[in-house]
Order: sequence, then structure tokens, then C-alpha cells
Amino acid sequence: MCFSTTASFGASAILAVAGVVSIKKVVKPEQIMFASIPIIFSIQQFTEGFVWIALKDPNNNEWLNIPVLIFLGLAQIIWPVWVPLSMMLIEKNDTRKKVLKLFFVIGSLLSIFLTYRILFSSVSAAITPYHIHYDINFPHRQYLTIIAASYFLVTIVSPFISSAKRMINLGLLNFASFIITVIFFEDYIISVWCFFSALISWNVILVMKDLEAKNQPVALPSAAI
Repeated sequence: MCFSTTASFGASAILAVAGVVSIKKVVKPEQIMFASIPIIFSIQQFTEGFVWIALKDPNNNEWLNIPVLIFLGLAQIIWPVWVPLSMMLIEKNDTRKKVLKLFFVIGSLLSIFLTYRILFSSVSAAITPYHIHYDINFPHRQYLTIIAASYFLVTIVSPFISSAKRMINLGLLNFASFIITVIFFEDYIISVWCFFSALISWNVILVMKDLEAKNQPVALPSAAI
């Protein structure tokens, strides 16, 4: 999380529980990716806990890059693909599924580009003062607007495309958290927005609950004797 070591590990534990509950509601294989969203966030928050530990003690600088790269990899490489693909797999409406498929293609291309950006740029993290600021020193800054717009499209807009019940609530909360982060935590967007999104991922359980109920067999009335 973006406030302390304890908060990061605490959030990770809570999200792990949410992930287990969510996965238990899976009734079809194509639902597994979506149900696993809280688990991925749990791993991400757990990793940032180690970023905190490394940053607080200069003696740990030699292994700081490991959790930093894992955190950024999940935030910038995994999510642009995972979000649209997980929603595409559970989508039943053909038109909406095609749109989500397009988002998945865009997210995949973005993920490849961001992988290159992270691997071939100078990456650093610093506590300033109660949040973690991640800096990716990428020279081609003219592409940042396109990167931001594409990331917004595939991670925030995707839930609005889905026809799954309560998915729009997930989209609205994620959009609201993005706006709050941009206004109040502009220098810590990667860390703070990931924290908000992690908390919001609890709503995955509600979506899975509806999917579980929808796929339950309907009990037929007993024949009269």
C-alpha cells in the first residue's frame, strides 16, 4: 500500500481472503481470471511491503530493485492484459465481447511497450514522505499521453463495456478512485491508485456471487401425485 509497511502487508492479507472467497464462487473455467483479481492485488500489495522495507534501510538497497520491478510489472504489464481479457472471457453479449477483445489487443500491445519501457529505463523508488514515488526515466516522453490514454481505456473503461451485473459499480468506483488519485496524489499515482483499486477489488466477490447464482440450476417444481 502507499502509506506504510504494515498497511501493505495488512491489505495483502485481506485481499488474499477476498481472493479465496471469490475463487470459491467460480462455476466455469472462464471465470477464474476475473475471480483471481483480488489475489493479484494481494501479491502486488505484498510486494510493495518489501519495497517499504528496502527503502527504510540503506543496507537493503542491493535487493530493492527486485520488489520494485515485480510491483511495476504487475501494475503496468499484467493489468492492461488481465482486466480486458478476464472480462471478455465471462462476457455473453457478442457485440460487447468484440469490444473487449479489441481492448485486450490494445492492452497486449501496451503491455509489450511498457515491458520494454521498464526493462530499458532507469527505474527507482523513494519514500516522499508518506507514499512511495516510482520513477521510470523513459526518454521518449512524447508517448506518455498515448500510454496513459490506452491504460485508462483498458483498465477503467472495460467494466463499463461488460454486461455482467454489478460490473458497472466496479467501473464507477475505479473511475472515482482514479480521479481522486490524480487530484490529490498526482506524484504517487502508481502506488496510490493501485491501493484504491486493490480495495475496490472486493467488489469482484459481488460480481462472482451474481455469476454463481446465474449459473445455478433452476429447481423444477415436483410433479403432482
